[in-house]
Amino acid sequence: MKKLVTTFKVFAVLSVLLLNSCRDENNEMPQQETLQAKLTTEDLKKEVTAPSSKLVPEKVQAQLNESGKNLETYLKSDLQIAGVNVLGKISSSKGIEISQSLISDKDQFIALGNIMDPSSVKIGKIGNLYTGDDLTTAQKGLKETIAEEIKTDTNVMEVTWNSKNGKFTTLCFYNESGIIWDNIFGGLIMMDTRGNTEASENNPAAKVVSTWYKQWWTANWLWGSKRGEAGYQITIYYSGATVSNADVSDWGYISLGKAKSESRILKRTGAYGQCQYALGLCTPTGSLSFNSNNFSVSFSGLGSNIVSNGTKSLYP
Repeated sequence: MKKLVTTFKVFAVLSVLLLNSCRDENNEMPQQETLQAKLTTEDLKKEVTAPSSKLVPEKVQAQLNESGKNLETYLKSDLQIAGVNVLGKISSSKGIEISQSLISDKDQFIALGNIMDPSSVKIGKIGNLYTGDDLTTAQKGLKETIAEEIKTDTNVMEVTWNSKNGKFTTLCFYNESGIIWDNIFGGLIMMDTRGNTEASENNPAAKVVSTWYKQWWTANWLWGSKRGEAGYQITIYYSGATVSNADVSDWGYISLGKAKSESRILKRTGAYGQCQYALGLCTPTGSLSFNSNNFSVSFSGLGSNIVSNGTKSLYP
């Protein structure tokens, strides 16, 4: 009987220790989350060299001015730049890490869409616009962007915005050459959804002639300069009314984002030439994939994007 009582006591002690250990582990998690959640701009300021001037470089000011004009033209009072506050230069790797955390924090504001199509524009906190896998993809893309683009000595400022959702601020990174990244400046694009086309002129007098057709879509920064492009060009070679050969090329690229482009010839000879194309561009918070079975590019997640899949026939 004594043996049984002793065994029971040992078991009870072990149970209490195990229970306390579990409680300690559970308590640790929220503490870690709380510490991460407490990161603010004030923490970043400790890793920033104070500026000698509150003025931004001339190139950056020009970009701010042009962005403001374009926002006024297309979004009216839905989104406006209210002011900027220069913080200084990032002075340490810790400053870069804090920047990554702040930029991708779910309580930070972000925007997505094409300002030339106001109905596509969304503005809000990351955690409100993105959930589940989309949130994971968005935060990963933002952290990777900062890791690749932001270095020590990169300048940082706060931009204050007035929007239909109220007033908020974002962190904007820049250098002498211009703005590098900001969740609003980088999240929005300007694009004519109709795209652009160009074709060569035929020369029927030639013995064997060629003609080509090109179509492309351009994504611009808010200040108007080109950010990325995706397109294709089909060329046919013919004599009289008969096509003897056809070829196609494609391209896709974007600054601070992702791009995919594919093309192939469907009809090489005969009465006409025909190609198929699959094109896509997107900002870092989304992803693109190419499906070779149906020869198409698709976009997933959330973010500003251009996707165009189709075929083009070209006749002599």
